[in-house]
Amino acid sequence: MKNDETYRYMSECATEAARVARAVPQARLKEPTHCPGWDVRALVNHWVLYTSHGLEHRALRKQLPEDLVARDFAADPGWADAYAAQLDRAVAAWADPAVWDGEVDLGGGTMPADELAAMIVKETAVHGWDVAVATGGEFRLSEGAARMVLGVVERHGDLYRQYDGFADPVPVPDDAPTFERALAASGRDPRQGADAQVDH
Repeated sequence: MKNDETYRYMSECATEAARVARAVPQARLKEPTHCPGWDVRALVNHWVLYTSHGLEHRALRKQLPEDLVARDFAADPGWADAYAAQLDRAVAAWADPAVWDGEVDLGGGTMPADELAAMIVKETAVHGWDVAVATGGEFRLSEGAARMVLGVVERHGDLYRQYDGFADPVPVPDDAPTFERALAASGRDPRQGADAQVDH
């Protein structure tokens, strides 16, 4: 059964991700980021691959082909517009209620489709924040979307850390905004944009 709330936040995060992408100056792609070992280009390529192409492929129950995994999306000066268009296709693929039923094969296990969708929404928001912070911008979320992202981080944080996807949680005040608490729980410093690790 289609999860209308997750789908709404998927659409919201996709729209915000497209806005952030279009604000990334091409000249800054070679600059370092707060993600250890990742420059802006590597971060953008990871973000584009998994949150747009990956999102669509999961809906279609297809694995990402190797040529797509190896592609340097940021090499195209029009990558941001291409990313926005692919996000639209991916969100449209999840509009079919049947896509939300059953399990998705991850190539080494399976996961319920609705939970996997929520995890990719988290990826879209958290990596969107990574890209925005690295290029002098910000990633804006509604309170509802932020609560959903926080829930995903809390449910799967230990798994991400097991595979070096998250750093250790960063302390923040109990009354910090919800998205800041989600970022901190994923090992990011929401106030300085420091000490983050890219999750895969």
